[in-house]
Amino acid sequence: MPEVGVIGGTGFYTFFEGAERHAVETPYGEPSAEVAVGSVGEREVAFVPRHGHGHRLLPHEINYRANLWALRSLGVTQVLAPCAVGSLQAGLPPGTIAVPDQLVDRTNGRAQTYFSGGLAHVPFADPYCPAARESIFAAAADERITVQPGGTMVVIDGPRFSTRAESQWHAAQGWSLVNMTGHPEAVLARELGMCYAAVALVTDFDAGLEADDAAVTQDDVVRIFEANLGTLRRLIAAVVPALPEERTCPCTRALDGIAPAFQTVDA
Repeated sequence: MPEVGVIGGTGFYTFFEGAERHAVETPYGEPSAEVAVGSVGEREVAFVPRHGHGHRLLPHEINYRANLWALRSLGVTQVLAPCAVGSLQAGLPPGTIAVPDQLVDRTNGRAQTYFSGGLAHVPFADPYCPAARESIFAAAADERITVQPGGTMVVIDGPRFSTRAESQWHAAQGWSLVNMTGHPEAVLARELGMCYAAVALVTDFDAGLEADDAAVTQDDVVRIFEANLGTLRRLIAAVVPALPEERTCPCTRALDGIAPAFQTVDA
């Protein structure tokens, strides 16, 4: 059973060759695609493309609950989540790989919990697994890939890009990155007792840091992501074997005193 899961973002639609594909049924409908299961080194890995094959799903159309549930049902307890982001800070230019440590939710109307009724409030002060983040830094150092540690990722609905006023407001709060898919993924992983860490590839300066800067375009985002996809893949492949084989992080205690959302296996 795979213990590691990878959710591929924009442009990251496959991870390994010769994988077994599993059509997983969930109580929340179909995942974005069949889950591909293969090996990275000695670790079994389950992979699902967040937007589906060929990027058929917009951010607000993704069935986040089904994706996380499908991974957990196959045995996954640690999730790596590569994604495309815009930069809100001059020191994070396109091409930067960032590993955020905080998240701000500015989405609306997305199903963001498995719970319905009862007393069920999971701790979420630190949305990303500290052990997984340390594994990312260690793997990046081994591969001589520069990553930017820390920073806050604000998640918006999309699919449109931000206005200049919105972008400037986000930057004024001290936030670092803007994204359209990081929530509710992170909190759903927490409700399932899973470790989760985002690996963010900066594709643009969001709406321009100055009023006369060019607006963000879809073509620019895709071009920068494709140019850096090889490095991102190499990093994720290096992180997989670096993840702890035995989890001792706070994520494992997130459901203490709470009836597990995932009832069919121990969460």
